[in-house]
Amino acid sequence: MSTQLPSGMEHHPDILEMREHAERATSTTAGQGTEALAICAGLFLAISPWVVGFSGFTGLAISNLVLGIAYAVLMAGYGPAWGRTHARAWACAAIGAWTIIAPWAVNGGAHIRRTILTNTITGGVMTLLALAAVGMVFAGASGAASRRRH
Repeated sequence: MSTQLPSGMEHHPDILEMREHAERATSTTAGQGTEALAICAGLFLAISPWVVGFSGFTGLAISNLVLGIAYAVLMAGYGPAWGRTHARAWACAAIGAWTIIAPWAVNGGAHIRRTILTNTITGGVMTLLALAAVGMVFAGASGAASRRRH
């Protein structure tokens, strides 16, 4: 019978503490609110071509549908796994940034005011929510590190 302690980074005290912090951050009202708003923003982006009325732009409609669903799924899974939490949130920030520039990148010069306003506002909200998720995890992680040093 071996009494050897488990080895590997997943058992490192700092990793365990970061996981605990991420679980605490995502179980707060702010964490749950951020997640809920992010899911709503992603779902709105997915249905926006049909709600706002720019379904004639097929490329942008498909982009919004796919990225909206991806954003909602990624942010819905934001809390449960610390090892991927911040990576998911950064990916969602990139999706939000892409959403802002998508009317020009996907449609080229062919766009209408509704596509620009919808994607710019929704993409901005999505980016801010993703950065808020990143901030919640990093704020506590840096606070825990400074408490250990003192």
